[in-house]
Amino acid sequence: MADLLEKSKSSIRNLSMGQRVKGTVIQKLSKSLILDIKGKAEGVVADKAFVEAREYISKLKVGDEVTAVVLVPEMRDGSTLLSLRDAVSQASWHSVEEAYKNKTEVPAFAKGVSPSGVAVDVNGISGFVPTSQLSKELAKDTQNLVGKYFKAKVIEVDRQKNKLVLSEREVTDAKDIEEAKKAIASIKDGDLFDAVVTTVANFGVFAKIKIEKSEVEGLVHVSELSWGKVAHPSDILKLGQHIKVKVIGTKDGKLALSMKHAQKDPWIDVNKDFKVEDRIDAKVTKLTDFGVFLELKSGIEGLVHMTKIAPGKKFSVGDIVKCYIEDIDSKSRKIALGLVLTSIPVGYK
Repeated sequence: MADLLEKSKSSIRNLSMGQRVKGTVIQKLSKSLILDIKGKAEGVVADKAFVEAREYISKLKVGDEVTAVVLVPEMRDGSTLLSLRDAVSQASWHSVEEAYKNKTEVPAFAKGVSPSGVAVDVNGISGFVPTSQLSKELAKDTQNLVGKYFKAKVIEVDRQKNKLVLSEREVTDAKDIEEAKKAIASIKDGDLFDAVVTTVANFGVFAKIKIEKSEVEGLVHVSELSWGKVAHPSDILKLGQHIKVKVIGTKDGKLALSMKHAQKDPWIDVNKDFKVEDRIDAKVTKLTDFGVFLELKSGIEGLVHMTKIAPGKKFSVGDIVKCYIEDIDSKSRKIALGLVLTSIPVGYK
C-alpha cells in the first residue's frame, strides 16, 4: 500500500497557468470536452475555450491526444480549465498549407475592407485578399462583403511570418484565368502589343492586351513607363489610353510589360545628338550630395559634379540651367556637365 501511495504522489503534477499539457480525450459533451491529463483531476475545455475550439473539437474522438494550455490550474471542483487555442491554430495552419499544396478552396470570412483589399479570417487565421485578386463583380462593391463568407484559394502562405494571401478571383473567374494563363504561355519576351490602360496606380499601370480570343492584363512598372523621369504614372497616362508595350517577363503566369522598351533607347543616338562643348539649356531633375542631375532630353541626363558648382549656388528641381557638355560616355550611359557662367561668382577675382 505504501508503494502504491508513493507512486501515485510522484505521478501527480502541480500545474501552473500557461503551462502546456498533453491530454487524451475521454468524453465529449455538448458544451465541454473532458481530457485525461495525468493530474489530480481531469482537464476540462469549457465556456469560451469550448466555443472558440468548437469546430476543432467536433473532429476529435475519444482516445485522441491533444496539446492544451492551462487557464486555471484548479477550479472549485478540482478540475483544470484548459484552452485548445494553440492546437486549433496549428490545425488551421496545417489546413491552409494543405489547401495551398492541393490548390483547393477554403472558406474566408470578410472582416474589413480597404482600397488595397479585404481582410479575412480563415479558421481563426488572419488573411488578406488583394483587390487585384477579387472577381469583377465583388470588386464593384467590396463593402458589401463585410460579415459574409466566400470561397477563395490560397496563393501565398508563410506560417513563420504569419502571412496568408488568398484569391477569390481564382475561384469565381477560374475559367477566364486558365484561358489567360494559356494565352500568356504563348507569349515570348520581346513581343510587341497594342494595349489599353485599365488601372493607374502610384507603382505603375495595368494594361490589357488581346491575344487571339483572350484578353490579359500586365503590369507596366513606373520604372518602365518612360526613358525619362516619371514622378507619378498619372502625369503621363490616363484610363482607357492606348499605348504600345513590349513584353519583358512572363514569370508565374504574370505579365510584365514595358512602354520605354517599346520605344527607341535615346542613348543609342546620344553621340549624334550631343557633342563635347555643346551648350544646352537643361532641366534640374535631382539634387544629390555629390552634384546636380540635369535632363538634356527625355531619357538623357548628365551630372554637374559638386566640384563644378560655385559655393552658395542653389538649385531647385525643375530649374532650367545653362550648361555645357564636358564628356560623353555612351557605354556607361554617363555625361559630365559644366555650368555656363551667367554672372561672376562671389569672391571671384
